[in-house]
Amino acid sequence: MKAKNLKLIAKTEDDLRVISAHLQDSITSTGNIANLKKNKIFLMQLNRFMWEDVEKGVFRKNKRIRTILKFENVLKVSAKNINLTNFDKFLDFLAIEDKKLSDNNFEIKLIFSGDSIIRILVEAIEVTLDDQGDPWNTKNKPKHKAL
Repeated sequence: MKAKNLKLIAKTEDDLRVISAHLQDSITSTGNIANLKKNKIFLMQLNRFMWEDVEKGVFRKNKRIRTILKFENVLKVSAKNINLTNFDKFLDFLAIEDKKLSDNNFEIKLIFSGDSIIRILVEAIEVTLDDQGDPWNTKNKPKHKAL
């Protein structure tokens, strides 16, 4: 039986934490990031490590799947330690952080390894994660050092 692709919708800060957990250890390149200013949409294609398969406790092969992360109601996008015009740089996704601002907008930070951050200012939280296509096997399972 073929597994269904994951599709998540975030409208709250708690929802964003669920999406963040599913994206941990995803990989993207700057060439797979688009800020559609006129449409107020920010898009990112990532190769997501399928932690949900690993966590089921059943021995399965490690897998990745292509996924699209979409932010709507985007007012502004900025980056720290990322040159968004260099389309060949790879980024290792760590987490999403968010903060409600005094003007009721939200600042959402996409945090990557190497102290790299994409900051997205949005009017409201409207984020989707949408897997595309079929997963593929990967030899490596991401490992993290315990603090």
